[in-house]
Amino acid sequence: MKIRAFLVVCAIGLAPVALSYGVVPAVSLDVLFGITVDSTNLANIMRAIMGLYFGMIVIWLWGAFSIPMAGPALVSCAVFMLGLAAGRTLSFVLDGMPHWLLVLYAVIEVVLGAIAIVLYRTHISTDASGARL
Repeated sequence: MKIRAFLVVCAIGLAPVALSYGVVPAVSLDVLFGITVDSTNLANIMRAIMGLYFGMIVIWLWGAFSIPMAGPALVSCAVFMLGLAAGRTLSFVLDGMPHWLLVLYAVIEVVLGAIAIVLYRTHISTDASGARL
C-alpha cells in the first residue's frame, strides 16, 4: 500500500510540472520564471520534456496498480528524481542560484528519489513473501 500511494503521489505531483513546461510554454515559463520562449526549437524542446514527464507518470501509475511493475516503477522514479536533482545541483554550482521554485524542486527530487530507493529495497526484500502493494 505504501508503494502504491507513493507512486500515485509522485505521478500526481509531476503532472502540473509537466503541463507547465509544455502546454503553452511561452506563457507558463514567462509567468513562472521570466523565460522567453521565442522560437519553435525551444517550444519543441519544452514539449518533448513534457512528453518525457508524462511517460514517467505512465510507468509510475502502471507500477502503482501492477505488482510486477512496482519494482521497475520505483527504480525509474529514483533515477528520474535523482537525475533531475543532480543536474540542478550541477547548475547551482556552475550557473548560480536559480528561481526559488527550482531550488524547491531540487529538494523535493532528492527526498522523493531517496524514498523510492528505500521503498524499492523494502519491496525486493518482501517480494518473495508475497507482500502486497
